[in-house]
Amino acid sequence: MLQRAFDAFNAKQYEEAIELFETLALQNNPTALSSLGYMHQKGLGVECSLERSYHLYTQAAELDEPAAIYNLALMYADGAVVSHDQFKAFELLLRASILGFAQAQYETALSLERGLGCVQNFSEAAFWYEEAAKRGNVHAFNNLGVLYKEGHGVPQDYARAFICFSRAANMNLAEGQYNLGLMFDQGLGCEMNNDTALEWCRKAAYNGHEKAKSIIRSLQEEGKIVF
Repeated sequence: MLQRAFDAFNAKQYEEAIELFETLALQNNPTALSSLGYMHQKGLGVECSLERSYHLYTQAAELDEPAAIYNLALMYADGAVVSHDQFKAFELLLRASILGFAQAQYETALSLERGLGCVQNFSEAAFWYEEAAKRGNVHAFNNLGVLYKEGHGVPQDYARAFICFSRAANMNLAEGQYNLGLMFDQGLGCEMNNDTALEWCRKAAYNGHEKAKSIIRSLQEEGKIVF
């Protein structure tokens, strides 16, 4: 029945999906409760209700459903329905991270890097960026690369930074493309190659990276490249 509910949801047959999820929710199915919470939050097939969404996420969180725990964390971080509480948000993010939810792992790392709702800890941030990266989170690859490049929380390691930026760049993340370009430009973790650096800078600019756009514009104005 759960698969039927997801099939209906993916086909945008929201009323059917709601009915199926509600049947499963009555049986305390954590995935169904979380999915219902999302539908109420976004107003899909039902009137938007953040209050109802919060209660459904809370029920699912009590059953250790990681997506629901993550969404509750965002509610506390945003001050939606509940009072803004960055410490509670971090507590929930960490809980979802331990349960293996990649986006929560990335957000946990970001919080630790910035000291949001917790004591700033670069080494712990690196750990959770790595966990998120293992699960394919593109932003985690890039941010982990920055920590290795700067030596924050981990030993400075240009080769590992280069690998991280390469993964992010090849997954089409503009920030990763820009950072990889800088590595080639400076010869960090790789052989210096200004042509390859420019190529990655172009890709980053094309994908909307503002600093890369500015560099490309300056080079054009100086007559050094034709873009």
